[in-house]
Amino acid sequence: MERTKTLATVNDMCEMKHCNKSILFEGRRKRDLYMWVSNIPNGPSAKFLVENIHTMAELKMTGNCLRGSRPLLSFDSKFDEVPHLKLLKELFTQTFGVPNHHPKSQPFIDHVYSFTYLDRRIWFRNFQILSEDGGLAEIGPRFVMNPVKIFEGSFTGGALWENPDYVSPAKQRQMLKKAAKERYVNRIEQKVHHEATLPTKAYEGVEYDDIFEDRDAFETAKVLAEQAKKKALQIQEKAKKTPKDKLTKKIKEKQLEAVKQVIEKKKEKANKVGKKKA
Repeated sequence: MERTKTLATVNDMCEMKHCNKSILFEGRRKRDLYMWVSNIPNGPSAKFLVENIHTMAELKMTGNCLRGSRPLLSFDSKFDEVPHLKLLKELFTQTFGVPNHHPKSQPFIDHVYSFTYLDRRIWFRNFQILSEDGGLAEIGPRFVMNPVKIFEGSFTGGALWENPDYVSPAKQRQMLKKAAKERYVNRIEQKVHHEATLPTKAYEGVEYDDIFEDRDAFETAKVLAEQAKKKALQIQEKAKKTPKDKLTKKIKEKQLEAVKQVIEKKKEKANKVGKKKA
């Protein structure tokens, strides 16, 4: 099918092949897969987003069934309660249910198609019937159908129902990229804010941290006031004893010692001269 043609051309193709039911798989961007189930030529038709696809080769299940055998359809109880699910149940029954004595089918049933409605999605499973008492073995494939819209006609017409919670895969990827970008911007902003508010001075911790343990608020306040007074007195004493005063004292002491030495030398000389005269 060419890209320029619309999906309505599928109706003409089905009429040429004498088909009144069709399943169309539509791939977009080589990532997303959509499935159309339509009743030709008058509708209705339903569009689904196919998610979590697991093929038979990937699963490697033990179940198996004969080619051309008829399936047994199993629906969840919610398909009889919700209005749009009732319509989908009838559409699935007419599309997947093989009529009896069909020329291209076998006359017996050996597998089950299971349709379960959970988390606003339809979960598809394919099981082999092992025994009459209900023994089953999964064959595969398995996938999840997220309903998008139900149209009045076949691939066209007005919307009978639309999923209000549906978000397209492209929109989801866009939201994920935006969230990753916001995380990166927030991390850079936090880093810049940390560097801008980083203190230039490093303040010393409080001395005698043990005074805050097992004490009342009044006792700790008194102890802190006493420590503050002691520190103030120490600062005052240091201010009084300046380095210049210390230097002048040392100089005076050296000068006195030098004068004493000179006096003692003169006394020794005078004593020697007196002894010679005698």
